[in-house]
Amino acid sequence: MKNRKHIKYRFAVCIETDDPDLLTPHKIYRVLPDEDAKKLNYVRIIDNEGEDYLYPADYFVFVEFPPEVEQALLCVSKEKQEKVKRVLKDE
Repeated sequence: MKNRKHIKYRFAVCIETDDPDLLTPHKIYRVLPDEDAKKLNYVRIIDNEGEDYLYPADYFVFVEFPPEVEQALLCVSKEKQEKVKRVLKDE
């Protein structure tokens, strides 16, 4: 039996935005790895439209959750992404 490592996802809470359609203050967002962006003090975030985009790191506070909470957030995130894709397809 293989020993599975728990994959640690990164999450951030938005504390500032210049476009409330794309980012909502006090909302939790998934952070994608992007070393080049990090060097410039930016982070790659899955925004309200379900797209990954670079935002200033200062717009967020980074948080860690227990594995059970991470899994719940990821499930909700995937469901929302699918819903956004269906809506955009219908337009």
